[in-house]
Amino acid sequence: MWTEEDNKLKQTFSFKNFSEAFAFMTRVAILAEVHGHHPWWSNVYNKVTIELNTHDAGNIVTEKDRKLAVAISELIV
Repeated sequence: MWTEEDNKLKQTFSFKNFSEAFAFMTRVAILAEVHGHHPWWSNVYNKVTIELNTHDAGNIVTEKDRKLAVAISELIV
């Protein structure tokens, strides 16, 4: 579940292993390109943490972030 804190939408996703986590990151990268919006993220073994905010809007959460968050979440369904 996405949470909003410190002017960012944040979520950590967990997978069976590193390969699944990396495959997810690849799918997110493609989505980010389509949306023209790129996340801050980190990956350690089977966990991927994503943070979204809009830099050119003053580093706040905007509709652009919310749309990308929904699209990312739909990858997991």
